[in-house]
Amino acid sequence: MTEITEPGADDAGASMTIDELARRSGMTVRNIRAHQSRGLLPAPEVRGRTGYYGAEHLARIELIRELQADGFNLEAIRRLLEGTGASSREVLGFTRALREPFEEEQPQILTLEELAGWWGRDEPDPSLLRRGERLGVVRPLDEGRVEVLSPRLMDAGQELARLGVQPETALEVVAKLRRSAQSVARTFAALFMEVVWEPFDRAGRPEEEWPRVRETLERLRPLASETLLAVFQLTMTEVVEETIGRELKREARQPRSRRSRRRTRRS
Repeated sequence: MTEITEPGADDAGASMTIDELARRSGMTVRNIRAHQSRGLLPAPEVRGRTGYYGAEHLARIELIRELQADGFNLEAIRRLLEGTGASSREVLGFTRALREPFEEEQPQILTLEELAGWWGRDEPDPSLLRRGERLGVVRPLDEGRVEVLSPRLMDAGQELARLGVQPETALEVVAKLRRSAQSVARTFAALFMEVVWEPFDRAGRPEEEWPRVRETLERLRPLASETLLAVFQLTMTEVVEETIGRELKREARQPRSRRSRRRTRRS
């Protein structure tokens, strides 16, 4: 990642030549000039016959690079930058906050054999691997390895296996939970858009408001997780009580002789 020097450091203001900017940013002089001609980079500060660049140019190059990695073409990036009304540093900080995972969890690299053991199998199962990949649980790598994106989720799968739940069933549960989670995530995203982003956008996205918008997004992460967990715990208690209670009531309404025959068959 390109080093973005903060204001007040040695390159605060405009103190780099285009060759120095190229070295600091990892971009060729030719590409820097091409970005300028497309309107993607601000013009340098000209002193004498030399153009000088500063931290804003470094931040803008890094922002362009990250937006390209997200699939934006250069024309789309140009239009986006024209409409931000903010420094590249603020937009870069916001886009990075946008892409950060809501909860930090380090992926784990396993061999296919280790993954099979994690799933309670003696050897790798290609169908399970494909299913896990579609659900975003694992990502195949080279040399017979896989990346487990959520070890915590896989640990839960192991616990389910100990309870007698087959991995195919566990992955089906993950698929159902993922659909429910998407609905919850969209609820929080819509809340952010309505309460924070849309008023900010209507105000013309003033530069001084970017830090507040970014901070709100960052605070939404733990709040969303805590709220979801609290609501789930309440709902789970209600559903378990309702489900088991209904079964017990149904059992109590049956004649004693029928209950005895059912217990005998089970034994």
